[in-house]
Amino acid sequence: MNLTRRPFAALLLAGLLPSVGLADPYVYPAKGQSKQQQEKDTYQCYEWARGQSGFDPMQAPQQAYQQPQQATEGGLLHGATRGAAVGAVGGAIGGNAGKGAAIGALAGGVIGGARRRHQQNEIDASQQQARANYQAQRSNYDRAYSACLRGRGYTVN
Repeated sequence: MNLTRRPFAALLLAGLLPSVGLADPYVYPAKGQSKQQQEKDTYQCYEWARGQSGFDPMQAPQQAYQQPQQATEGGLLHGATRGAAVGAVGGAIGGNAGKGAAIGALAGGVIGGARRRHQQNEIDASQQQARANYQAQRSNYDRAYSACLRGRGYTVN
């Protein structure tokens, strides 16, 4: 494995970056550049592309690929508990605390479950947006990196 592919492979092996869509380009010295010259050029192009795009593929993503978040626990149970308490008070006023508590628990559980689903949907949407932003930034970097290497006489795929 050449020097230009090692950092990316290390990140992939460490599980910090997904392998889908982030394959390193193959760089061929089309003008007979030496291995040392190719390593120098690929490093300089890495620096240039990083400066042009504002993206550093050597840095672990901040948000894009963190552990998936989950909505807070207890939405259904917590809602049912609160609903039962409110229903018991209302039922006691009406003469049947048990029936009021059961109705309140059911209503509270439904509301708590709906809140939890809504919260999870917001988390999922936020993570999807972060992944899309990361992929767009990576794409800009890749374009700049390839342009630099092509300008130095390499074939890049």
